[in-house]
Amino acid sequence: MAEVAINGVRKNYGDLEVIHGIDVSIEDGEFVVLVGPSGCGKSTLLRMIAGLEAITGGTIAIGDRVVNSVPPKDRDIAMVFQSYALYPHMTVEKNMAFSLRLKGVDPSVVAERVGTASEILGLQPYLKRYPRQLSGGQRQRVAMGRALVRDPQVFLFDEPLSNLDAKLRVQMRTEIKELHQRLKTTTVFVTHDQVEAMTMADRIVVMNDGNVEQIGSPLELYDAPQNTFVATFIGSPSMNLMEGAIRTGEEPAVEAGEMRLPLPKEAASLGEGRKVVYGIRPEHIELSDRGIEATVGVIEPTGSETMVFFRSAGHQIVSLFRERHDFRPGDTVHVRPRTDLVHVFDSETGRRLAFG
Repeated sequence: MAEVAINGVRKNYGDLEVIHGIDVSIEDGEFVVLVGPSGCGKSTLLRMIAGLEAITGGTIAIGDRVVNSVPPKDRDIAMVFQSYALYPHMTVEKNMAFSLRLKGVDPSVVAERVGTASEILGLQPYLKRYPRQLSGGQRQRVAMGRALVRDPQVFLFDEPLSNLDAKLRVQMRTEIKELHQRLKTTTVFVTHDQVEAMTMADRIVVMNDGNVEQIGSPLELYDAPQNTFVATFIGSPSMNLMEGAIRTGEEPAVEAGEMRLPLPKEAASLGEGRKVVYGIRPEHIELSDRGIEATVGVIEPTGSETMVFFRSAGHQIVSLFRERHDFRPGDTVHVRPRTDLVHVFDSETGRRLAFG
């Protein structure tokens, strides 16, 4: 196991810079997820850690060794890709053992490591099968087993669950998390799925356009997003955002067109008339007789929760209810954000504003 230190890392393709001086410190034994939309640079950063992409500037260290010029095979890392990349003519056992045999590792050691890995991953009944005889989840376990037998300092996962169906993805992310809890090996996991990031990570690195927007634990990012990008990217459904201006007084509010959105009294310190973006998560909107008048639009029941899209004064508001309500499209209701859970962002920079 080892720390991974990413300091001022940049990546250029000709004149185009796609990674803009990133700094990330990953602790020994930590499970860190790189998350962001397609094209944000997360997979490129992972490939630079692995040595599959050259670094334009900055340094990457694994343990106490800077690995900028170290070939991938000598970095003591193991990578699991979105594609299983299994050898179709080899059995599960031979696929898992291939890299060790290529290095000339003693056959008894190879057998011991393959046996241990197959036991951890539940692959013992399939060791004599070929990849074509396995399900998608079983093939992904084999790909993980091939990485596991190498006993690396760092595991790198590049969207390994993207090819699986929804139920299997849930199962596999639990298995990967359990594997990490058992082995305590430093792990860097790339995904575009914020639910995967929230459920698996010790810490999340949110990326956008080659920059790091915020680093923190899943609940830190959810409860205190640093800007509007993180606020809308982390959480499903996304946080409601509405532009308006601060109105101070006995009951401070944000005036967004014809709608007055309540604020805690401390928010008056932000100043009368200041242009802001008002944020509230869907589950923090409640029905209230004294609330904002809204018209029910689309209703999406999921069983445990019901997502309702309201329209009010030209704005769309999404709310999430765990209780059962007999909503019908076109109904008029009154809703009120919980003022103790409101977020306020600067309208120009998008940065979260502190008050109180």
